[in-house]
Amino acid sequence: MTTAILPQLAGGLFLSDGGLETTLVYLDGVALPCFAAFPLLKDEAGRERLRRYYRPYLQLCADTPRAGFVLETATWRANADWGHLLGYDAAELAQANIDAVRLLHGLRAEWRSRLTGPLVLSGVIGPRGDGYVADAPDSVEDAMGYHLPQAAALRDGGVDMLAAVTMTSSAEAVGIARAANEVDLPLAISFTVETDGRLPSGESLREAMAIVDADSPPAYFSVNCAHPTHFSAGLVEGGDWARRIRGFRANASTLSHAELDVATELDTGDPVDLAGHYQRLRIPLPALNVLGGCCGTDVRHLRAIRDTWIH
Repeated sequence: MTTAILPQLAGGLFLSDGGLETTLVYLDGVALPCFAAFPLLKDEAGRERLRRYYRPYLQLCADTPRAGFVLETATWRANADWGHLLGYDAAELAQANIDAVRLLHGLRAEWRSRLTGPLVLSGVIGPRGDGYVADAPDSVEDAMGYHLPQAAALRDGGVDMLAAVTMTSSAEAVGIARAANEVDLPLAISFTVETDGRLPSGESLREAMAIVDADSPPAYFSVNCAHPTHFSAGLVEGGDWARRIRGFRANASTLSHAELDVATELDTGDPVDLAGHYQRLRIPLPALNVLGGCCGTDVRHLRAIRDTWIH
């Protein structure tokens, strides 16, 4: 594991953004083939569209004394299989990941003086599959080899850390953890869970985290693309393993992944109710301090979460 120290490990509140892809598609009317945001980096109009997405969240952080911000790249789909479907070769895909980081460097320069807490640049690595099904890769070794080129490109772009997001199995998470070690970057691993609190692979959250920690421990763990009600019951027993969870990016909706996959309208839920669920996680997850959103969330949800958290 890299020896680099992330500021969020020292505690304090860190905010992040919401559901990038769902906001662009359903609220802004932006077409995202394969649900991929990284092709927007191809031209200035697309890059400005991404900047406009990030800025309200950065403003929310600027309005929150002493809060830090984890600014994440639009690269959830920027890996080889999805890139191939979108017509990218390996060199073009690597450049897209680098360009995504450069966009964030520009935003950090723009906002650094307005924030009173640290601003961390996080390079997002998504699953090889669709994020709802544990269908690939077949082994830890396959996962490491598959994800290493993206990890290297994000490093070359100049991220502070990597984030493995919407992980559906411990095997893929371990592979990315090994890739992060190879490029010498700290890593946050974020698992997704079904309505029964288990990963799509069938593993419990605790089991998956233990497998990763036994092989290549990340800086911390997170949960994303799930509503708090989907996994909160499994936290009742507590324990040291729960203290490894620092981040949470909830879905606005209580629907299952299968239901969301066929939905034709965006379910934005109730921002205030969602914020209350975040607040109730503070007891079973005492280290939780990196707060963002996932599918269906936007700046309204993050504002409600922030307001509930600090009051």
